[in-house]
Amino acid sequence: MSGFQMLSEDKVSHLSHVILQAVKTNPVVTMTSEEGRVLKEIKRVLSAELAQEAEIDRKVKAKLASYSRGIVEGSPEWDVLYRKTFEEEMRKHAKI
Repeated sequence: MSGFQMLSEDKVSHLSHVILQAVKTNPVVTMTSEEGRVLKEIKRVLSAELAQEAEIDRKVKAKLASYSRGIVEGSPEWDVLYRKTFEEEMRKHAKI
């Protein structure tokens, strides 16, 4: 695991359209807004979540780099510590 990788705007747009299509075809869901507004909100939420994960990734990497014994990025030990620290940070920022 080498850390977080941001998605391109094209990928976010594609995922947003896939999610919109899933929402539209779900018999349990009734859309009360026009598709354009729903699509825009899906893109906004995806972008916000990705930005938050990118910020957490930056914090985690900085924290691991500050360790006095110098853990090499990409090593098995670094991967374990990164994953554990990233999950802890995600829990701190979890929306309830």
